[in-house]
Amino acid sequence: MDVTDFPDDLVQTQAAWNATYDALAAPRPRDTTVLRRRLLLLSVRLWWHPYWETVPSVPAARSELRHLARAHGAVRAA
Repeated sequence: MDVTDFPDDLVQTQAAWNATYDALAAPRPRDTTVLRRRLLLLSVRLWWHPYWETVPSVPAARSELRHLARAHGAVRAA
């Protein structure tokens, strides 16, 4: 699958989900309720995004999206 297949809003949502998850997984996170609610909201947006109706293999595409978002996050952090 080509990485350009993913809509920008979907990649941004996955990156926001990753950042929220990382913040929640940090030692002694602050505002855990806010983080958990945000994680839930982002999870719903990711799960029900209309893009998934156009993909032949949704599990593989979801995995690639997670990998792509992590790679972009690592490049931004460097």
